[in-house]
Amino acid sequence: MNVVILPSARDDLADGFEFYERQEAGLGDYFLDSLFADIDALIQNAGVHRKVFGYHRLLSKRYPYAVYYSLESGTAYVKAVLDCRRDPKWIRRKL
Repeated sequence: MNVVILPSARDDLADGFEFYERQEAGLGDYFLDSLFADIDALIQNAGVHRKVFGYHRLLSKRYPYAVYYSLESGTAYVKAVLDCRRDPKWIRRKL
């Protein structure tokens, strides 16, 4: 399985990095390492996650974030990486 991180998801990851880096120096790097490890797991596990708002949703192991992705022709396209603490209506509009 191939995994492609779309520009919208890259922007979400950058936003998360900035938020956690403001909390404590180095925490942003740990955030990215953790989320990329979760995304890398899609190589083996893509498609097993339940669908929410029309996308498969992978919950991060260490942060309150969800990775939203779709499957097409043997490729997982990561559409968004969003904070689960946001209003579900906001998440639906974002997707």
